[in-house]
Amino acid sequence: MNLTRLFKPKTMAVVGLSLMNERHPANVVYNKNNLRLEAKAFPVNDRGGVYHGEKVYVNVSEIPETVDLAVIATRAQAVPKILGDCIHAGVGSAVVISGGFAEMGNNELQERMVAMAREADFPFIGPNCLGIYSPPHVDTFFIPSERMVRPEKGRVALISQSGGVLVDHMVKLAGEGVGLSKAVSIGNKALIREIDLLDYFSNDPETEVIAFYIEGFERNEGRQFVIKAGGCPKPVIVLKSGKTPTGGKAVSSHSAALAGDYEVFSSVLSQFGIVEAKDEFELIPFCEALCCYQKPIGGRVGIITGSGGHGALAVDICLSHGLGVPSIGDQDQRDIREKVSTRIQSIASFANPVDLTGSAVDDDFVAAANSLSHNEEIDCIVVLLLPYLPGITSDLGARLSQIYRQAGKPMIAYVPHVEKYLMFVEGFQLNGIPVAHSIEEAVHMAEALRRHQPC
Repeated sequence: MNLTRLFKPKTMAVVGLSLMNERHPANVVYNKNNLRLEAKAFPVNDRGGVYHGEKVYVNVSEIPETVDLAVIATRAQAVPKILGDCIHAGVGSAVVISGGFAEMGNNELQERMVAMAREADFPFIGPNCLGIYSPPHVDTFFIPSERMVRPEKGRVALISQSGGVLVDHMVKLAGEGVGLSKAVSIGNKALIREIDLLDYFSNDPETEVIAFYIEGFERNEGRQFVIKAGGCPKPVIVLKSGKTPTGGKAVSSHSAALAGDYEVFSSVLSQFGIVEAKDEFELIPFCEALCCYQKPIGGRVGIITGSGGHGALAVDICLSHGLGVPSIGDQDQRDIREKVSTRIQSIASFANPVDLTGSAVDDDFVAAANSLSHNEEIDCIVVLLLPYLPGITSDLGARLSQIYRQAGKPMIAYVPHVEKYLMFVEGFQLNGIPVAHSIEEAVHMAEALRRHQPC
């Protein structure tokens, strides 16, 4: 199926609009899109009428322009007929927001929709979903604009069976400055499923990282997904729920999915080089790191810090995640010592972590980073940058980024994320260096690069 009209519609019909209830999901969707996004919106209601001065069409077939996308938010029993009307009228695709299908045991109703769509080669997302956030084209989420947190346009495609989980992670991505190419809530995934979206985003020039929140698959579908994801030219990240028997029951009642054997699924993900985020705290830093670096690493981390305590914490966290923190050879230590300021030569530690102390200046961090960037025993550098050190400046992020550009060794920065230190953060992010807001998150970013091992 061709999904272009689904994600980049020029026209859309919102079916189910209410003339009496402004909070109806169809009204929220129509008002968010009408004159605010690129897709031209048309309201549809089987009783017709006028809404905010605009004609309300009785049927999609009455709309005087070819419709690329229909957003359907009506009672479940009415959806098959509306879907048939869309197919007959030449509509290009649909998002079915309505619930009350397989997740409620109404399998026959859902199967009828799927049979119609397959026969007509008609793509639709859902039912029981929020649908698509595809800036600047369309936003089918029935969440009022004032309650939405929208990440900047970016390079991550986020696909989720749960609309709530999707929106929650959009908030977190926005907070970390990670942009989205598209976000998709697939709900019951009656027709378009993870594999279809993996195919689409693998070839989408706007997407560089593909992240999934998965509750379950149909029988044997998980194997097909893993094989396809393992061969994807872009990093694929998976966060799986339903890991326990009780969690599996919750998954089934939520979206009619089969949770499956988690331990087997997790093992197979690793074998195929697919990045598994073990929990929600890993997913966001994994997305940020893999947007910046797609080359896998072996897992040997070099740490540079201005605080011995921060360095010790970073070592413990690295080792707890199975990452190595190799010792730096005596000659390499002497080389760093000779290049840093004379005032810290006798008080700094040049092993791993390289503790430059609170008296360090920009040049000291640059000297240490330059050395580790050329050390063959180090795969990735984590810089624990404390902006309150008196000797460093807001230029340091840009200067360290230049070292990455020259040497090509991945670098990850930790900077406390508060407004006062934004200039330090921007110095890295503007140059494609991921920035963590905690030491744990910085280590998660390094872990993402180690787990990404394409077949």
